[in-house]
Amino acid sequence: MSRLHIIKESAGQFVIDGDLTFATIDKQTLQSFSFLKGAKEITIDLGRVSSTDSAGLALMIEWIKYSRHNRTQLSFKNIPEQLLNLAKLSGFDQSGHFAI
Repeated sequence: MSRLHIIKESAGQFVIDGDLTFATIDKQTLQSFSFLKGAKEITIDLGRVSSTDSAGLALMIEWIKYSRHNRTQLSFKNIPEQLLNLAKLSGFDQSGHFAI
């Protein structure tokens, strides 16, 4: 299990490093959405996510809700195949937030 890290690459560009799983997403992660503030457009690169499950998709949905509330355009790129498959099953991949 790899701890979850949110790394700022540049203004509005973030990389997620580690696992997006029930074991790594905790209350502190859910409360640390401040990285979504301050830019009109944000891209989250998931290319360094090593493992994911439905908790990862749930976190993405929370990020989207938060960004909508703050009128920020949010997109994801380099989505792990396992997470993309979960998104496809729910129709979430059609939401416009995915840069595939």
